[in-house]
Amino acid sequence: MPTPSSSANRRAPGSESKKISKTNAVTSQLDYKLDPDDIHAGPSDYVPWLKDRKFCHIRMEGRTFGDVPLDLELKLEVWDSPNSAGVVIDAIRCCKLALDRGLKGALIAPSAYFMKAPPTQYTDDEAHRMVEEFIASTKQVAEKSRSLEQQPA
Repeated sequence: MPTPSSSANRRAPGSESKKISKTNAVTSQLDYKLDPDDIHAGPSDYVPWLKDRKFCHIRMEGRTFGDVPLDLELKLEVWDSPNSAGVVIDAIRCCKLALDRGLKGALIAPSAYFMKAPPTQYTDDEAHRMVEEFIASTKQVAEKSRSLEQQPA
């Protein structure tokens, strides 16, 4: 039988890659390089008694006016499955738009906005603008198709 300390130190399969993808998702939004010792995203192990709940602890340290130290600590608790449902639904909607347009391959704009580790990483602002343009261009194509169908032959 494992001792409490030995089971507590075990990592779930794939947890190291999850830690890397979470860290990259956070640092990709910065316009400067962060020292690896100054960020910790994880651990992302499965904890059975939490069930579908996720906890996020955020600690930020900085300096404000007059070089006065500033510390912020935040705890966020969510039920993971329903929390991600809206993102999944919007991603599926973009896939349907792409299918309707005959697009194939990676959808860069929707992936950049909805996914943690997209093929190409953009800032949140850039990704939001790109996905809005993707949706708008889809609407323009659909409106143009409808107007062509209504023209007499």
